[in-house]
Amino acid sequence: MSLDPQVPEPASDADADPGTYHLRLYVAGQTTKSLAAAANLKRVCENHLAGRYEIEVIDLLENPRLAAGDQILAIPTLVRRLPAPLKRIIGDLSNTEKVLVGLDIRPQAKST
Repeated sequence: MSLDPQVPEPASDADADPGTYHLRLYVAGQTTKSLAAAANLKRVCENHLAGRYEIEVIDLLENPRLAAGDQILAIPTLVRRLPAPLKRIIGDLSNTEKVLVGLDIRPQAKST
């Protein structure tokens, strides 16, 4: 399930645009932490990756077997699948600086 219904899901990671960030957010239901993580991720992406990201939210209460694929041990967990290498961040993603560092996102240069 995508946070942004206007963003189509890629056919596969191999078909993806190399400049696009493919992110998976693993949650367990609609808990306060899960909702905060989703909102914080959306805010970071809009501010730093506008037009260059896709978010897939995976609810492990609905699909618990999907946790094994990305080795999810805690929730919420964000997984950056592309660009390589794979990266993970655990928590509600409220610290923007840590999210940017954890995902290796460089702030976009402001044009003058």
